[in-house]
Amino acid sequence: MRKSIISSLWLAGIFSINSAYAAQNLLDIYQLALSNDPTLASARSGNLAAQEKTEQGKALYRPNVSFNSNASHTEGNVKFIGAPPIFGTGGNLSYETFGYGLNVSQPIFRKQNIVQYQQSKIQVSQADKQLILAQQNLILRTAQTYFDVLLAQDKIDLINAQKSAISRQLEQAKANFDAGTATITDTNEAQARFDLTTAQEIAANNELAIKKRALQAIIGQQPQALVTVSNQIKTVLPEPAELDKWVEIAEQNNIALSIQQQSVELANSEVDLQNAGHLPTLDAVGNFNDTRAGGSVNGFGSDAQTATIGLQLQIPIYQGGAVSSKVREAVANKQKAQDDLETARRKTDLDTQQTYLNLESNIAQVKAYEQALTSSQSQLDSTKLGYEVGIRTSVDVLNAQQQFYSAQRDLLQSRYSYLLSVLQLKSVSGLLNETDLEATNQQLVSKE
Repeated sequence: MRKSIISSLWLAGIFSINSAYAAQNLLDIYQLALSNDPTLASARSGNLAAQEKTEQGKALYRPNVSFNSNASHTEGNVKFIGAPPIFGTGGNLSYETFGYGLNVSQPIFRKQNIVQYQQSKIQVSQADKQLILAQQNLILRTAQTYFDVLLAQDKIDLINAQKSAISRQLEQAKANFDAGTATITDTNEAQARFDLTTAQEIAANNELAIKKRALQAIIGQQPQALVTVSNQIKTVLPEPAELDKWVEIAEQNNIALSIQQQSVELANSEVDLQNAGHLPTLDAVGNFNDTRAGGSVNGFGSDAQTATIGLQLQIPIYQGGAVSSKVREAVANKQKAQDDLETARRKTDLDTQQTYLNLESNIAQVKAYEQALTSSQSQLDSTKLGYEVGIRTSVDVLNAQQQFYSAQRDLLQSRYSYLLSVLQLKSVSGLLNETDLEATNQQLVSKE
């Protein structure tokens, strides 16, 4: 029984260690980003703050109640002249006064309040869209940095493989030179390629460290081994496979464009708000005051309670031209908002077109680089065979190896660019969500 428990604990420990070092896929990294990215956290806090705009707008319709109180002590001297004897001749004064009051004001008609409440609802809607935009940006930033790390790691793997191949070529060149079947030129050429690859390896290791730090800035920790892209990646255009249709979708759903459209609504309402400065306001007002004084200049104290209720009408007549100036300012800002909207619409169209065309290009590049890799492999094999039979030189072999590893690198980079372009197209069209990230994640496989 004891052996069974120890064995179970040992297996559990091994499993936990393996889990701790298990490769992370794109969704794993994204979940960490959701919890740790400071940019998204800032957007969430901003959205939470913006939700209070609605409550502030509602408060404009509610009554305002204020309480005040006072206490004072009076010292003085008074002399009555020509007063009846009953009042005496005066003398020193010393008394206290205490009082408190309650004031209530209920807006009945204020056009400004109506407009400001409508503005608050637009501002909350904008804040919600800005949060969605921040979430979409997080998906893109996560995917971009994830693929940057993968590409940096791939470059190191390819450089190591190339360095190993050059090392073997260098050893063979030295052996052939010692045997007298080759000149020192082959050795020098191989040595130069080996030294150059060593320098490239140093730069690649530095690039990988930088890319990992960039990913750490999003997820709050150093990434583990990452799942790479499958060799059987499916490169297809997402539906609808027409550029004009994607432009239409983007004009209807692009988040940044929608936010700018609501900015035009705010600018329109701001004109109404400033025009309301010319209109009268009507409030219901009421107050209650209780004042107690231990004396007065007449020598008598008092204890008075008063309550009043009524309507307060204010009609603006002239305010130095400030209201008219603010109206003109609001009209100019309205035109600016409309111009900004047109700029945003054209940018959305251009971004959609560029992203779609880049995606088409990436699909073609993936297929072309796959063929180029096959051709480079065939060229390398035939060059090696030609070197063995003496019709090719070692330089030819080194050049063929360089071309083969460059083709591998370009193919990997084109695959990452394709996956990222799909997400970018969904983003610019306003459709990007976690489901798209899950679809991208399915194109990844763990390294054996």
